Amino acid sequence: MTALPQERRVVTAIPGPKSQELQARRTAAVASGVGSVLPVFTTRAGGGIIEDVDGNRLIDFGSGIAVTSVGSSAEAVVRRASAQLQDFTHTCFMVTPYEGYVEVCELLAELTPGDHAKKSALFNSGAEAVENAVKIARAYTKRQAVVVFDHGYHGRTNLTMGMTAKNMPYKNGFGPFAPEIYRVPVAYGYRWPTGPDNAGAEASAQAIDMINKQVGAENVAAIIIEPVLGEGGFIEPAKGFLPAIAQFAKDNGIVFVADEIQSGFCRTGQWFASEDEGIVPDLITTAKGIAGGLPLAAVTGRAEIMDAPHSGGLGGTYGGNPVACAAALGAIETMKELDLNAKAKRIEEVMKARLSSMQEKFDIIGDIRGRGAMIAIELVQSGTKDPNPAATAALAKACHAEGVLVLTCGTYGNVLRFLPPLVIGEDLLTEGLDILEQAFAGV
Repeated sequence: MTALPQERRVVTAIPGPKSQELQARRTAAVASGVGSVLPVFTTRAGGGIIEDVDGNRLIDFGSGIAVTSVGSSAEAVVRRASAQLQDFTHTCFMVTPYEGYVEVCELLAELTPGDHAKKSALFNSGAEAVENAVKIARAYTKRQAVVVFDHGYHGRTNLTMGMTAKNMPYKNGFGPFAPEIYRVPVAYGYRWPTGPDNAGAEASAQAIDMINKQVGAENVAAIIIEPVLGEGGFIEPAKGFLPAIAQFAKDNGIVFVADEIQSGFCRTGQWFASEDEGIVPDLITTAKGIAGGLPLAAVTGRAEIMDAPHSGGLGGTYGGNPVACAAALGAIETMKELDLNAKAKRIEEVMKARLSSMQEKFDIIGDIRGRGAMIAIELVQSGTKDPNPAATAALAKACHAEGVLVLTCGTYGNVLRFLPPLVIGEDLLTEGLDILEQAFAGV
């Protein structure tokens, strides 16, 4: 898969002296609003390893936030994108089109849930995909209201900031936000007042009641939800919740949109997380894992809904860039060839077994959840369910110091999330978990 040796190596403090030099240059030149989880400067990455300028090799449990599922230098991605670079970098699909864009749309029709006629439009980023899904739903329904959920994350543009639940760091000080966005409860099993078994039915009933009373179902263009909520803490809505919401949408002529930007493309052990409860979304938004690290996003959905906007109403200069489309074809080829859905399921098996044994030893692990290679642990104060963001930050820092890149998330900042590349070797996965366990013992 990659020429980069697949072994952890820590040869300096992390970050090392060369990274610190670059960090000083960065501080002078890059806006301070752009943060970084770990200021080590990368020179190479591939498989399950990131190598920095100081020669340290880190085990990658982040995949660039669920982007490099096929690894950071997958052969088919490099081969196809390189060939496309030789031919042409850009014409703008809206000026003179090219086959790669069409091929990506054909594959999206094949891979996404449901056997109805589907069409796609390609964009640059997840936020752009979500924003365009709203445009398409409004054009189709001739309605305006958009319903989103507690703990949801949809992006950083003005509209998608308004749709995102978490204030810091995404929304604070950036308002006013777009109107006609309404937020309703989600079935967060671990924190549901009457327990996880009741969460699906109770939360869906509450959400539907709020929509009917406060918005009016007849005013709603779209209901948008992540089938596994990402930044909000890798929350899997309790069983029954998503089918109830999808059915309510169907009964009321509302476009049901699955935001699969973080959960799509084999990440959860299925092509799309919606498949878990047999959900067939009207529209599905994708980005992140679609193109092996090149910027590409899509809205895919029922042909009649996708065709609602007037000609010229959708697009963007770089949307469906030819090099990014070539990379997507390489990424999807890799997913199929290596059966990355099976790999994701195996990662879940290994991780959940280890994390469960850690939970028996360390009572600050309140919950273990997620599917495939989208796994998280929620950390709490001992003996309570009170969020423990301090322990979460300390654990991440301890892992980083030992050469394991982990990410945090969650509305309360108390969730450690694990998003290893689906091609990671099992030895690296196990070693990373060993280091996590040592970090727990230290914290």
